[in-house]
Amino acid sequence: MPVNNEEAGKRRFSITRLEHSAVEMTITVDKDQVRAAYDEHIRDYIKSVQLPGFRKGKVPREVLERKFGGALKEEFLNKLLGKTVQDIFQDESFPGEDQPLSYSEPRLEKEPVFDLEQDLSFSLVYETLPRMEVGPWKGLEVEVPDVEIGEEDINRELEELRERNAIVLDRDDDAPARRDDVVTVNYCELEGGVPVGGSEREDFVFTLGSLYNIYQFDDDIIGMKKGETREIEKTFPGDYPHKDLAGQTRTIRVSLRALKEKRLPDLDDDLAQDVDEKYKTLEDLKNNIRERLEKTLAARIREITVSRILEKVLETTSIDLPESMVLMELNSRWRNLARRLKIPQDKLEENLVQSGQDAEKIREGWRPDAERALKSRFIVETLMEALKLEASDEDLEREFETLAADSSASPEEIKKYYEQENAGEYLKENIKERKLFDLFIAENTVKKGKKENFMELISENR
Repeated sequence: MPVNNEEAGKRRFSITRLEHSAVEMTITVDKDQVRAAYDEHIRDYIKSVQLPGFRKGKVPREVLERKFGGALKEEFLNKLLGKTVQDIFQDESFPGEDQPLSYSEPRLEKEPVFDLEQDLSFSLVYETLPRMEVGPWKGLEVEVPDVEIGEEDINRELEELRERNAIVLDRDDDAPARRDDVVTVNYCELEGGVPVGGSEREDFVFTLGSLYNIYQFDDDIIGMKKGETREIEKTFPGDYPHKDLAGQTRTIRVSLRALKEKRLPDLDDDLAQDVDEKYKTLEDLKNNIRERLEKTLAARIREITVSRILEKVLETTSIDLPESMVLMELNSRWRNLARRLKIPQDKLEENLVQSGQDAEKIREGWRPDAERALKSRFIVETLMEALKLEASDEDLEREFETLAADSSASPEEIKKYYEQENAGEYLKENIKERKLFDLFIAENTVKKGKKENFMELISENR
C-alpha cells in the first residue's frame, strides 16, 4: 500500500513499495510554491548578470528569459528537484525505513514537465533497507559433526614442527636427486628446440614430490645430478588444473642448479626446547598442541552450530534484498580475490579469461552464498537490536584481558591499540554478536551427528 504525506500549499509525496526492497516516491510541489521559487531564481540571476546595453542588476526579466529561458528553466528545475528531495529525506517525520541506501542513487522515472500553471510532479525510484520479521530462533534442533582430537592430529603438528626446524644441507655434486630433496632449477618450454618467450623461470626452488611447479615434473627430475639438463616431453590430461596446459603436450627443458637435503630433528625433548624454552619435555609440547587444537576445534564447532541455526531461521524469514546491496557484496568479494591473488583488479578479469574462466560466471556463482551471508547478517543485527544486547565497560575490560592472554601484549596495550585505531565500536559489535550466539546455543538443541576427521572439518568450507 502506498504511504502518503500531505503538506498543504507546499509539497506532497506518496511511497509505493516495489520488489527487491525498492520504493517509488511520487512527489508533487504546489504550483504556487514552484512559481515563488522560480521568481526568486530569476531575481538572483538579474542581480548578477550583465548584458551589453544594460547595467549590472538592471536587465529586464523578459530580456533575460528570452535570451536564456531554456537554460534558466533547466537549471531551476534541477535545483528545485534536488532541494525538494533533500528536504523530504532530512525531515524528522520522514519514515526511517524509507530512507534511501547511501550507495543506491535515486533515479528519476521520467523527466518532469516544467509548467508554471500546474503543480510539478515527478517520481523517484530508490532502494531501502529490506523489511523483515525474523522467524522463530528458539527451540530449534541442529546437528553438528562429532569430532575428537586424535594422536594422528598431534603427530601431524609435530611433523610440521620438525619440518620448520629442519636443517638444509648441500648434497655431493655427483649425488642423484631424490624425493624430498630441495632442488633449484631453471626451466622453460621449447618449441622446435627454441625457448618459448615468457615461459622461462630461473632459480626456482621446490621440494621434489610436492608437485609445487606448474608442469609437475618432479618425477622427471629424480635421478638428475647438479649441473645436468634434461628435455622432458609431457602430455597433460584434459582435467589438468592449469587450463592452458590441459590436453596439451609440451616439451620442457630443465636444468638442475642446486641440490640439497633436509635433515629433520629427532622427536625428543631437545626439539620441544628449540620450539620454545617454556617446554621442558616433549610431553609438554604435545600437551600444548592438544590444548591448541581443542581450542581450534571448539571454535569451529561453535561456528558451524551458529551457521546451522541461522540456516534454520532463514527458512522462516523472508528478506527481499536490494540488488545494489548484493552487487556491493559481490564487488567486495571480487576485490578480495584480486588481493589474495596479488593482481590489480583491472587485470583480474583479463587473467581469468586467459586461463579459460568466465569472470561473470564466477561472480554469479558467488551470488547464492553472498545473498545468504547478507540475509544472515540482517537477522543477527535485527535480533541484537530487538534483544537490546549491549557491550558494557566491564565487557570491554574482560575482552582486553582475553586478547592480551592470547598475545604478548598487556591489557593496557591492547586497549590503547583499539583506541588509536578507533576500533572500539567494532569490538563492541563483536561482543554483542557473541552474546547473541551464546543465546543461540543455549536456547536450541545441538546434537552430535556423524563422526568426522579433524583436518577435514577444519579445511571444509561450510
